[in-house]
Amino acid sequence: MINLKKVHGSQNSFFILDQTLLTTPLTEQELVTLTKTLTAKATGILGGADGILVVQKSSTPNTVAQMRVINADGSEASMCGNGLRTVARYLAEKHALTSFKVQTRQSDLEVQKQAELAPSVPAFGVEISPVHFEKRYLPFDNLGAEQIIDRPLVEFEPQKKLHFTIMAVPNPHLISFVPDIEKAGTFLGELGSKLNTLNPYFPDGVNVNFAQILGPNKLFVRTYERGVGFTNACGTGMSATSLAFYLSHPEQCDLTQEITVFNPGGMVKTKVRQLDDQFKIQLIGNATFTHDILVAEKHLHHNTVTPDVCQIQATGEQEAYLKFIQHLNA
Repeated sequence: MINLKKVHGSQNSFFILDQTLLTTPLTEQELVTLTKTLTAKATGILGGADGILVVQKSSTPNTVAQMRVINADGSEASMCGNGLRTVARYLAEKHALTSFKVQTRQSDLEVQKQAELAPSVPAFGVEISPVHFEKRYLPFDNLGAEQIIDRPLVEFEPQKKLHFTIMAVPNPHLISFVPDIEKAGTFLGELGSKLNTLNPYFPDGVNVNFAQILGPNKLFVRTYERGVGFTNACGTGMSATSLAFYLSHPEQCDLTQEITVFNPGGMVKTKVRQLDDQFKIQLIGNATFTHDILVAEKHLHHNTVTPDVCQIQATGEQEAYLKFIQHLNA
């Protein structure tokens, strides 16, 4: 029997699949097929998820394991900050570690156990890097510049009321600060959908983040995520938006202090560091395990994972997380 875990970071939810525990690892096609089945909101296990986090044997030195991120639509993301926190916790408990590196698609990233956010709400901090602004890292086109930092884009918003920033962390992100996050929700959905179907600007799609400044070092971020759609939270999106906050509103962003970032699924903290002309971001937030799912390996290979062939056990951690969220909103 294999233990899948249902997990979330700021209610950006996933299943963790540890391929190193399988007799025969899943093929690429089996991973894609299984992901689409498990994550389906209407028919998947436990209401589906935003993707599967695949733990594999590392291929780089000084890393404990490799993390891959398969989105709900079967595409593969370069990174996932919320997901990495949960994988960091999984590996920390598996190997009795508190600080180590995890291999991701583009870089080896540092992770550290943090103090609980609240009773029974475990937390981890993870490195978000590398950071790039040049379009060869994203890519983007037909926007009249090699870099877009805090400037209007009439291609997206003809009235020029909004400014945009584009960066890769390494996932591609388009960021704008809006006066009212609720009122901007419809436009966010329209723009996110437009830029993640065939379009002349982002051939590979892009994560679209709208943020409202709540005060000094305080934001609310909502994301339309590439390969997912609207999500409760996007870890790389909140990290990229924190850096964009500093670049576009330095008078309200003190890099010597943490930035508090609220999202529809909860809250995280970010730390932005500048070393010469390079930026590094640390994302700190919950790493919650909601369910253990025991299932025979054959069902993974045959894509027959249904509730009747699984032993599903709730951990009780979600109740603790919801109490934490209620406290934030009080």
